[in-house]
Amino acid sequence: MKLKLGIPKGSLENATLELFRRAGYNISTSQRSYFPSIDDPEIECMLIRAQEMARYVEDGILDAGLTGKDWVEENDADVVAVADLVYAKQSFGKVRWVLAVHESSPLTSVRDLGGKIIATELVRTTERYLAAHGVRAKVEFSWGATEVKPPVLADAIVEVTETGASLRANQLRIIDTVLESNTELIANRAAWEDPWKRQKISDLRLLLEAAINALGKVGLMLNVSRENLPGVLGALPALKRPTISSLSEEGWVAVNTVLDESTVRELLPRLKAAGAEGIVEYPLNKIVM
Repeated sequence: MKLKLGIPKGSLENATLELFRRAGYNISTSQRSYFPSIDDPEIECMLIRAQEMARYVEDGILDAGLTGKDWVEENDADVVAVADLVYAKQSFGKVRWVLAVHESSPLTSVRDLGGKIIATELVRTTERYLAAHGVRAKVEFSWGATEVKPPVLADAIVEVTETGASLRANQLRIIDTVLESNTELIANRAAWEDPWKRQKISDLRLLLEAAINALGKVGLMLNVSRENLPGVLGALPALKRPTISSLSEEGWVAVNTVLDESTVRELLPRLKAAGAEGIVEYPLNKIVM
């Protein structure tokens, strides 16, 4: 038996492959094939556009897949939401679908859009958003280059953004957030009821979440005398409490902890001044909470 797993093709592809690598899976892709190889004989991968992933998982063509919450909602897909995996193509954070207009537009809120034209890939979600605000407007599907359409081809757009840089580059102004989204691991309902597939998907979830938990974290080991231990512990942030173990040399202990990588350069001199010795920083691939 094999688990049929959908990998998002396109903007999320590289970030997803890197996440799987950190989770312990090596996936090799080819420009000529939509069936990447993976070093797990119990998984069969297929590259699918994120926009279509939820539909293929719902229909059982795939047992599980990674896609955005936005596309699950847009397709009204009846799938199992197994895990939130908060990463995107440029960063490890959420993305926003925003309502934006040209800088020169007099429109300042969604209530100004009555009778206007809105271009977007996210048609159904945008229509629901407008209905919730009691606004009637024409929502047109955009095949791409959505940012260049206002003000000539559309009065407003609903577009996805991580940083807002592309919108600013095209002289667009955000007037509201329509939806926040992040990547999800989803499963077909029949596959989720199958004991073997459910366990395989759950194992995958654990490893992917562990890889995300480790992002931006490093491990730190050091030795310190018991006399100086309070000063060292006072300088150390940690997920919970540092691990402290006795060394063979009487009166000395080893301290092991996890911390944000961004804090290390300021922390190391303080630890050294507090009496720490043999300080070792090491990378982390996974943290299982």
